[in-house]
Amino acid sequence: MIRTIIIEDEKPAVRRLEKLLGLFSDLEVVASLNSVEESVSWFQENGHPQLIFSDIVLGDGLSFDIFDKVSTKAFIIYTTAFDQYTLKAFKLNSIDYLLKPIEKEDLAKAIEKFKSFLPEQGAVNSQEIRQIVKKEQATLSRILVKIGYNLKVVSINEVSCFYSENKIVYLQTKERNFPTDFTLDELENVLETSKFFRVNRQFIISSDYIKNIHTSPNYKVDLEIQPEEEITVSRDRVKDFKDWLAGN
Repeated sequence: MIRTIIIEDEKPAVRRLEKLLGLFSDLEVVASLNSVEESVSWFQENGHPQLIFSDIVLGDGLSFDIFDKVSTKAFIIYTTAFDQYTLKAFKLNSIDYLLKPIEKEDLAKAIEKFKSFLPEQGAVNSQEIRQIVKKEQATLSRILVKIGYNLKVVSINEVSCFYSENKIVYLQTKERNFPTDFTLDELENVLETSKFFRVNRQFIISSDYIKNIHTSPNYKVDLEIQPEEEITVSRDRVKDFKDWLAGN
């Protein structure tokens, strides 16, 4: 039997996942944990499972915090309503990333993927897991941001640009800006390249919000984007920027 645990703080989601996992006769759910604190304690006191299904946003933090405190040899399949954590998930022992509500077909594919990584004999360590799990990236479609103690989902279609200021990356909408947990380098890997372009070290802009493009004889290119923002394209990016525009 494949020892499996669930890390999830929403009881209906736990019940649904347990029901779906019950369809797989070779999986045994040995624990359902609902917080970072409980999960850390469980890992410290119990033998590690082979497979973990984990939500990302828990009541007392992110599930990534668990694995910052305890190492695991288990493979992880992340389950969440938000896709903004894809990149970080695949930096850990993740082999798949399922968006809620989880469908039986998607779950079956994830489990088959897990089984394809299992060695014929013995256990594998964390480093070996990272070596056999290929990095997979999804296109970012929405971002979860904080407003005080509240959370807000921002569609990527609402974002005119991302910019870095004082070591924090913000997203800009028509109404206001919001701090994010990303770096610009990370965003380049998960944004739709036909829509977003990094024009310099500080800015990634959306083609949907370009108002005007100003050029000069010295090959300088300045942009106006919504809302009122003026951005200069780096000289070494001008040709790529023009090629990008021509492709949109």
